[in-house]
Amino acid sequence: MWLRVLLPALVIIAWLVGGAIGGPYFGRVGEVSSNDQTTYLPSSSDATQVQKLLGEFRDSDEIPAVVVLSSGAALDETDIAAVSREVSRLPGIPGVGAGVSPGIPSKDGRAVQAFVPVQANADIGSVVDAIGASLRDAAPAGVSVHVTGPAGFTADLIEGFSGIDGILLGAALLAVFFILVCVYRSLLLPLAVLATSLFALCVALLSVWWLAKAGVLMLSGQTQGILFILVIGAATDYSLLYVSRYREELRVSTDKWAASMQAIKKSAEPIAASGGTVIAGLLCLLFSDLKSNSSLGPVASIGIVFAMLSALTLLPALLFVFGRNAFWPRRPKFEPEAVAAEHGVRSTGLWARLARLIRGRPRLIWTVTTAVLLLGVLGATQLNASGVPQSDLVLGASEARDGQKILGEHFPGGTGSPVLVVAPETQLQETANVLLAHDGIKSVSVVTADSPSGSAAVTTQGIQLAGPPGNGAPRPTVVGGDVLLQGTLGAAADTEAAAAVVRGIRTGLDGTVPQALVGGVTATAIDTNDASIHDRNLIIPVVLVVILLILMLLLRSVLAPVLLVLTTVLSFGTALGVAAFFFNNVFDFPGADPAVPLYGFIFLVALGIDYNIFLMTRVREESLRHGTGEGIIRGLVITGGVITSAGLVLAATFSALGVIPILFLVQIAFIVAFGVLLDTVVVRSLLVPALSYDIGRAIWWPSALSRKSKFRTDIDDGAMPDPHARHRG
Repeated sequence: MWLRVLLPALVIIAWLVGGAIGGPYFGRVGEVSSNDQTTYLPSSSDATQVQKLLGEFRDSDEIPAVVVLSSGAALDETDIAAVSREVSRLPGIPGVGAGVSPGIPSKDGRAVQAFVPVQANADIGSVVDAIGASLRDAAPAGVSVHVTGPAGFTADLIEGFSGIDGILLGAALLAVFFILVCVYRSLLLPLAVLATSLFALCVALLSVWWLAKAGVLMLSGQTQGILFILVIGAATDYSLLYVSRYREELRVSTDKWAASMQAIKKSAEPIAASGGTVIAGLLCLLFSDLKSNSSLGPVASIGIVFAMLSALTLLPALLFVFGRNAFWPRRPKFEPEAVAAEHGVRSTGLWARLARLIRGRPRLIWTVTTAVLLLGVLGATQLNASGVPQSDLVLGASEARDGQKILGEHFPGGTGSPVLVVAPETQLQETANVLLAHDGIKSVSVVTADSPSGSAAVTTQGIQLAGPPGNGAPRPTVVGGDVLLQGTLGAAADTEAAAAVVRGIRTGLDGTVPQALVGGVTATAIDTNDASIHDRNLIIPVVLVVILLILMLLLRSVLAPVLLVLTTVLSFGTALGVAAFFFNNVFDFPGADPAVPLYGFIFLVALGIDYNIFLMTRVREESLRHGTGEGIIRGLVITGGVITSAGLVLAATFSALGVIPILFLVQIAFIVAFGVLLDTVVVRSLLVPALSYDIGRAIWWPSALSRKSKFRTDIDDGAMPDPHARHRG
């Protein structure tokens, strides 16, 4: 008896301690995360290698900001002098480096630009805000100020991700709470389920934070947001499954300890199978070349582990303490006679009516459903997932995007984000000539240690000092026998035109200076997109094979898992097709990152299979006792409510990602939320049961369930069930 009191108490105390320790880490993720794209590229990529060498050439790892001051009319000498004077004072702002360039007027006389280095270890968002505020306070009347360039866009991303700890978490929890109240018409039970999810997230975050601190894992704002949503959604789904089993057991038992043990026993297998499938799918991301993808796998898997543990330990302990009162005011009654009369399945209600419809016309239902889904798949070809400009990563207002547009009107579009080329000193001129041969390159310079501007222009005639003449000829900075050249792009660094120039430069250097490395903002975007496309083409087939093998082991069948995977892939294709329509015609998005289909696939297939696992494990359980046809009907009716509730919860939690104004997260939110609803309402409720019912016992091929059993043939083959067949021998 003492065990029944001590064990739940210890479980609750352990989770309370974990939550108390992990809770404060919600505001500290920024200490161990990074949104710098180059840190997530393969170490072998050109852009990564160039980024590592920059600090040696420049004696710092500062991030450049480009300040552009513009006016509708030409600026006179007094205005330009005033602007230059204020720019020269920027190094007094904490976080601004010493190498601020003088103000550079545009040829049309209506704008001035300056390059401002921002220290990488500073609060970039705050520094960028301070730079803009300082210049606006002193700018002449009619002169607008924008801070753009790499530091400006980084500040935009930081601002976009700033709502993850508060807005995102609050929106997700509020949505889940509302759905749970509607489902259970209770207050205490939703709070217990939310506590289960929140404590799972606290402990998962605590574990991930310290692993990131130790350098074992890498975190970004994107990974953090997905971790939050995934843990809340998964923990709630697993909790719903347990609550359903617990309610069933309370109807046939007066002993809440016995009911708890039976509920844990019966829900552990589907929860473990579901969580294991999601983890297996996520860990396939370890094959990724992009560290942003490969790091998400273990981070999200840790979250799923704690989601399963909380649903199978904390929630049972809480519900044991509350007993039937957890369901107040709709406490489950002890009514074993009623349960026996129902044969475990209610004969009224939505799911009973749907079951009768499927039993009457299974072939018509699955063929029509499949045809409709295939129409949606056709739209997937319209999804433009070849990458988006850096300036479009943040939705809504963007000072950096506006500044880049103004910069392009008065200066070369790539100003502030040059092509960076590391080449042997002995081939400096040959390298410069390759860059200058492209119309998209407006000027070329080499980094020097002794010129006032820190660089000297390179033309086809040789090196020329940029700025006032120094003492003697400029000397390039040499690191390990290499020099660093900078090519100013005519187009904005994040455009297709700039990407075409960089790819052309790489091709030209391959034949002239094969040792040269090409980096910079544009090269980083190119390498990221290429790696992302490689990951997508490699990982999707791997995930399908892994999930298929897991389902075969779980269901002891070959045919059923193949059909389940095919239906889930069909659902994913339809979700992509619908998403493409809305992205192109409703939201007017500029495109999508190549990782969007990959992430959508990982989450939809792994999580969509969850609902099929919940359904088919119960169908198999019922088929062992009642035959396949009756088992399918019973499984659908018994699990219909809980799986639909779980799908609504997961769709709502992923929809919460849409409150973060980051294009990638908004697109993932739409694809996964719509796909989960499609999987829950159409695929799992209509397509899978109808197809399985039409196939009959052969669905379990080659296991023993696919062969004749002691039950009547009409029951096994999916015909109208005979409720007395079990008693006829």
